[in-house]
Amino acid sequence: MEVPNVENVSIDALMANPYSAFEEMRNLAPVVWVQSADIYLVTSFDEIMEVERHPEIFTSTNPVSLMNKVMGHSLMRKDGQEHKLERSALEATFRPGTVKRHWEPLFREICEGLIDELLAKGNTAELFTDFAAPMSSKCLMEIIGLKGVAWQDLAIWSQSLMDAVGNYGNDPTIHKEGKIASEAIDVAIDEVIEDLRENPDFSAISSMLHAETPLDLEQIRANVKVAVGGGLNEPRDAILTAMFGLLSNPEQRKSVEDDPSLYPRVFEESVRWISPIGMYPRRISVDTELGGVSLKAGKQLGVCVGAANRDPKKFKNPDKFDIFREKAPHLGFGAGPHFCAGTWVAKMMVGVIAVPELMKRLPNLELSQNDEVEVRGWVFRGPINLPVTWN
Repeated sequence: MEVPNVENVSIDALMANPYSAFEEMRNLAPVVWVQSADIYLVTSFDEIMEVERHPEIFTSTNPVSLMNKVMGHSLMRKDGQEHKLERSALEATFRPGTVKRHWEPLFREICEGLIDELLAKGNTAELFTDFAAPMSSKCLMEIIGLKGVAWQDLAIWSQSLMDAVGNYGNDPTIHKEGKIASEAIDVAIDEVIEDLRENPDFSAISSMLHAETPLDLEQIRANVKVAVGGGLNEPRDAILTAMFGLLSNPEQRKSVEDDPSLYPRVFEESVRWISPIGMYPRRISVDTELGGVSLKAGKQLGVCVGAANRDPKKFKNPDKFDIFREKAPHLGFGAGPHFCAGTWVAKMMVGVIAVPELMKRLPNLELSQNDEVEVRGWVFRGPINLPVTWN
């Protein structure tokens, strides 16, 4: 069948709440053309798995990718041996053993310090700005190997990069801010790279410099920018989503407080319920079919994992936050060769440290009654505020 053309869905509507649009698209066809974003979108779980099983057809390599324009040609837009080489250069930093032995103590120290500051200020906080953003930013600086950068600057750079990568409406202001952030990150890398060349450590920059096949400066810059983008936004938004889910569901919250071994379930359900990375693109290399829909070579295909993670064929009551739902694989970290390299870092930072410590140390924590929680985005999605009180 020919691909259906969806003309009535705007970028603004997707930013505000994409799920009703995703449901409409799924009911129409497994793949649709969304005119406002100038891209094919695939929203069904099974078809997305089909995409990931065939990287030779649905390739990550894409010369016109927004990510390439904003960040440079990173491993995220490479396939095969090129991708494997660059991913292996980063593995030393993200291995489970390294996360447990080296990163966990640093993450705990950062978390404890931020909660101490919250308690010292009183009994109210905006968890986005007062905890989740600085927690993610400070941890990420350690992981990457940057020095002397204010956490606020890294957070601004991250948001600017992610906005630019998701700029399917082609807003020139968003593109300009992404370029400014990219150039600032280059400067920050230049300030540490020679020291890390001489004094290797556990950081990502050091890992890329001292890999069996060391990466060159262009590769390092591009991959650091990928890490600054997703490596800050993803754990930040997962922290906020997990807290929002627990504080909005008293019975589940009580179960977790009575049995802290449930926190890994909280983490997994959070990244399914509101996937921090909601869509990533692929390029169609040859004329093909997906779910019975004819697709043209050369076009971009948006892989909507945020939609797949609420596909009712895979998840019962998918719009509900439910840590006790029947276990099923989700796509919150992608799939295939591009499965998120930072998965173990995110699980440690969010599910083992940040969320349990917030729940334990802020007594009688609850959502503020004065402000509503707002969630935005479709390419990248998460709460943009989370006002809380405790006593």
